[in-house]
Amino acid sequence: MIDETDRKILRLLQSNAHLTFKEIAQQINLSLTPVHDRIKRMEQEGIIEKYVSILNKKKLGKNLTVYCQVTLIKQTHDTSEDFNQSILDLPEVISCDFVSGSFDYLLKIVVPDMENYHLFHQQKLSVLPSVSLIHSFFVMSEVKSTTVVPI
Repeated sequence: MIDETDRKILRLLQSNAHLTFKEIAQQINLSLTPVHDRIKRMEQEGIIEKYVSILNKKKLGKNLTVYCQVTLIKQTHDTSEDFNQSILDLPEVISCDFVSGSFDYLLKIVVPDMENYHLFHQQKLSVLPSVSLIHSFFVMSEVKSTTVVPI
């Protein structure tokens, strides 16, 4: 269970994972050792999964973001597992969620441009044996993108 001090630490780390234990301790008025112990406990408990850098897609030439609704040929465990394993090998897919509703999966894909998406669609996604239907939606403007989990 986390308390308000843990929440303060998590908010700080979500905004800047480069903060040192000392900087965090200063900002929440706590000594260094309890901050260190709390962070290590939250890491061990899996509350803090990992530390990452957030990259600017456009500066890396990934100018097109596409959301795909994917429907599988069958809604069985084996079909889903086959699809899940295939998706893990596609670096263009940066998010894949199994969802309820009128389709089975929602994918978020980043590629340089429409031509590259077309190739990805034809050569990688639509050829997966478990895929029945794909609907693609092209992002025209990103309004909000965050990794921050409300605490």
